[in-house]
Formats: sequence, C-alpha cells, structure tokens
Amino acid sequence: MSNKVSKFDLIISGVGGQGTILASDIIGKTAVISGYHVRAAETHGMAQRGGSVVNHVRIGCDYGSLISINGADFMIALEPSESVRYLKYLAPGSKIIINTEPVYPVSVLSGKSSYPAISDILNILEKDHEVIAFNATKLAVEAGNQQAMNVVMVGALSRYLPFDEKVLFESVKSIVPPKTLDVNKKAFMLGNKIMESH
Repeated sequence: MSNKVSKFDLIISGVGGQGTILASDIIGKTAVISGYHVRAAETHGMAQRGGSVVNHVRIGCDYGSLISINGADFMIALEPSESVRYLKYLAPGSKIIINTEPVYPVSVLSGKSSYPAISDILNILEKDHEVIAFNATKLAVEAGNQQAMNVVMVGALSRYLPFDEKVLFESVKSIVPPKTLDVNKKAFMLGNKIMESH
C-alpha cells in the first residue's frame, strides 16, 4: 500500500494482562520473516497486576531497541489512558490507533479517583497526531473472546506495517495457542476490516 514505509518505529502501550508482549512478538516475528532488522524492548512495572506496560518495536533499524522521545511513527494503545502516558515518544504528525474501552484501576473501582473522559483523552491526542479510535474490546468479544483484543489491534495496524498482511497473519497463527486460532483469526480480520472506514 502507498502509506507503508521502509522503516517503522512503533510504541505499543497498555496494561498488564492485555497482551502487549504477544502483539510485539507477532509483529517482530513477521519483520524477521520479511527480511527486516528488528529491535524490540519492553518496559513494565507491575504488569501482572494491571500495571502500565509499553513495548518499543523498531522495524528496519540498525541501532538501539528503545525509541527516542519524539521518535515513533505509530502507537497502538490497548488502553485509552496509557496512550497519554507514552505520548512523548511519538513524533508530531504520527498516527495512533486507540482502543476506547478502559481498564479501570483499583483506585477508580474503589471510588478514590476518577477515570478521564474518553473524549478528553482523544482531544489531547488529536492536537498533534492522527487518531483512529474504536472499541477493539467489543470487536474481540464479537470474535469470541475479549482477550483477543490485542490481535484486533494488530489486525488494524496491519494496513500500515511495511510487510504483507498475509505474512503477518501467518505469524498470528504460529504464535497464538492452537485452541484459540479461530477466535484470533476472526479478531485479526475484524481489526483489519474496521480500518476500511479510516
């Protein structure tokens, strides 16, 4: 596609349990199969308890694995508020695909704090970036399992990555557990299809 690039710096943000690392692994494996140098790094706190997680994926890069501030071409945000936390890594004018379904932390669930309005988050992102927002969690449920939301997001991103979507899907098939293959196939296709309107 004409909007694809030869080098691609990607931030994947989310919280523990959403599958940011699996999404990174799928993209990284596809990059290697497609003949690209790839560097990846993940940084996370209490990821298993819903803490913040961010992955750096650098396709066609011969240098370090961490993306510099204002250096990323793209972000996929599996959780809305986490997109704002890592916004500093994005270059002005870069693109963000954001899942609009929040994961509420304990402080919000207990009433000790409030979650920002999704419209406020989108307003912040849209100041300097092209934003594509949809409820990927809902699409994952439609595919058969909420946990396939990360694959919905990979499917959406597939239209922008510098390699063939079919090769990317083969990586999905080789990485996800075999018993989840049908669900993840549907999730990938739903994510890919929703981008037709963008």
